[in-house]
Amino acid sequence: MKDVTICSKCVMDTTVLNISFDENGVCNFCKDYIHRITKDLYTGDEAKNRLESLVKRIKERGKNNEYDCLIGVSGGVDSTYVAYLVKKVYGLRPLAIHLDNGWNSELSVANVEQIVKRLGIDLYTHVLDWEQFRDIQVAFLRSGISNIEIPTDHAIWAVLVKTAARYGIRYIIAGNNIVTESIMPASWLYGSKDARLIEGIHATFGKEKLKGFPRLALYDYINYFLVKGIRWIPILNYVQYIKKEAKQIITDELGWRDYGGKHYESIFTRFFHAYYLPEKFGYDLRRSYLSALILSGQITREDALTELESPPSPAEQLKSDREYVIKKLRLSDIEFEEIMNSPKKTFRDYPNNDGIWRRFNGLVSAARQRIIRVN
Repeated sequence: MKDVTICSKCVMDTTVLNISFDENGVCNFCKDYIHRITKDLYTGDEAKNRLESLVKRIKERGKNNEYDCLIGVSGGVDSTYVAYLVKKVYGLRPLAIHLDNGWNSELSVANVEQIVKRLGIDLYTHVLDWEQFRDIQVAFLRSGISNIEIPTDHAIWAVLVKTAARYGIRYIIAGNNIVTESIMPASWLYGSKDARLIEGIHATFGKEKLKGFPRLALYDYINYFLVKGIRWIPILNYVQYIKKEAKQIITDELGWRDYGGKHYESIFTRFFHAYYLPEKFGYDLRRSYLSALILSGQITREDALTELESPPSPAEQLKSDREYVIKKLRLSDIEFEEIMNSPKKTFRDYPNNDGIWRRFNGLVSAARQRIIRVN
């Protein structure tokens, strides 16, 4: 087995293609983290003042609407804590959006029901057409790229944005954050914003028509964020977000129950994290999440290394998830093994908009200012 070098500060290692280390053995992701917290994370009085101003603005601009903001709820820690903050702490009037892609665990469904019931939040669930979505997921598996969760993540993104526009809601308050999610190598997971990639992979391997599948084209980013002025607010970057404490709060206040892993509220996502990526690519996404927690001071490097000594899921769970996914996607064992043993590909092997986004970086940056930052 090829020797693996691990960062001396976090737990990222040379399973990442574009990792580099300085003379002290500290990786480039640690340095990128410092840049990101300087740019996008707010603390102390600045965070308090910005958040107070933001909440006031949201209430004022939404005073004549039934809802003044939009939130996504998956049943996971981050989105649940956002729901708690938005409604119970800051007194906003959110509409909650949940995407049902056919893979929710029973615990996920129960958590979402508890959240909206206890907080008194209206819930809209967008249910994807299963036959169409199954076809898209099989296409992504056959594509050989690492991020087979792009269709789900893109659909969530598109449903949130289009729902906000339909209801005249200016603010989408989200759970993405610096302190737990800021370290993710591009070589592991290409982002989910690229609708052309979905269309390209599906055109190559899919059979069903894509009509009706939630998507955002390049024009939509301009229309929704620059013209309509919809803003994407990562509220957890404005509070002291300590994941362990957040879990305790939502457990006590909302009856939330833990899944045992990040994003494990979805059976397919659990399979993706714990089986597909480690087995086909040798990627362990826990390294990225644990590294972010190390750098934010929420766990020690020693504790992270200890956790990584165990598999992402117990062997029985891995076997059960593998069998369930194969059956639900209507693949044979032979077809699935062919997929797992097929050549590894990247998004660059298929039509995509990465070059356009890079070429028109000024326009993209302007759109991102609408999405990420609050002026």
